[in-house]
Amino acid sequence: MKEFSSDLMKKLTLFAALGALALGGSVFAEDAPSYKLVEGWLTPPEGLETIGNSHGEIAVDSKGNFYVSNEGEKKGIQVYSPEGKYLRNIEGFPASIHGFVIKDDLIYASVLRESRVIKTDLNGKVLLEIPFESFPKEQSQNPEGKSKLKLTSVDVAPNGDIFVVDGYGQDWIFVFDKDGNFKKVFGGRAEPYSLKNCHKIHIDLRYDEPRILCCDRVNLRLLHLTLDGEVIGEYATELRRPSSASFHGEHVCIAEIAGRVSVLDKEGKIVAQLGENNTEGQFNTNRVEPKDWRAGIATGPHGITFDADGNIIMTEWNKWGRVIRWDLQK
Repeated sequence: MKEFSSDLMKKLTLFAALGALALGGSVFAEDAPSYKLVEGWLTPPEGLETIGNSHGEIAVDSKGNFYVSNEGEKKGIQVYSPEGKYLRNIEGFPASIHGFVIKDDLIYASVLRESRVIKTDLNGKVLLEIPFESFPKEQSQNPEGKSKLKLTSVDVAPNGDIFVVDGYGQDWIFVFDKDGNFKKVFGGRAEPYSLKNCHKIHIDLRYDEPRILCCDRVNLRLLHLTLDGEVIGEYATELRRPSSASFHGEHVCIAEIAGRVSVLDKEGKIVAQLGENNTEGQFNTNRVEPKDWRAGIATGPHGITFDADGNIIMTEWNKWGRVIRWDLQK
């Protein structure tokens, strides 16, 4: 988890204060989606009061089961039924999975502390590995030849190309083909990208041509790129440290680690906001204890997914592990 400047913290606090003044006053269009909190939806593994230390992602398979990465006692990836019942852990899955997606019931994951990417089936059988040696040396190795990669996210384009971002490192976006062969690298902190903690990237299929959606966290924005790495433009700005995204129809939901979940339309307009937390010391932290959790109020949104019905399930950056669910109101 990257630190951020005191000036940025002041800016976030100002956003929070303005949000507090606006509570109850925000008006969205009549056809904007609305959501209802589902309390007590998830049941932790037997013997545990919470799911355990979380610093990762959540995704859903074709059967509606949810996969939650975890670094606690039940580390790796935990699997839950659509009703929120703990089913199993994927045996042998790395504990430091930071970002992953499920595409065609295959898992593509970035292993943060191992500087590699893996593709597995839903039982954890490794079908493809991209080790740090497959990344170009200039961006991946220090002068001693050791890895300097800090891979935080991965997604897959329609043609099978695998996109990986060094979101806790230097913000490079690497592209590999479906067989794991390196193709190109772009992004980084210099212009025209000017990325700063590009925490996760997502392939956005809502347009005529697929795009990359960058959660450019410290810059408080979402940035669109072409799959070739050309800058399309800012999709949304002045967010609360966007950390992850998921798509459903023409909407995208954003986990904002500074205490909010937002739903945006295709034009980048916010159409719904959930779980907003404006209490100083209670957002953008993983240290809010369960005794201080408030129903439906977010503390550190880090991973997020829509399910097939458009419901939103969000997992927090939290030492004890927390998942919040909001169901779309038909």
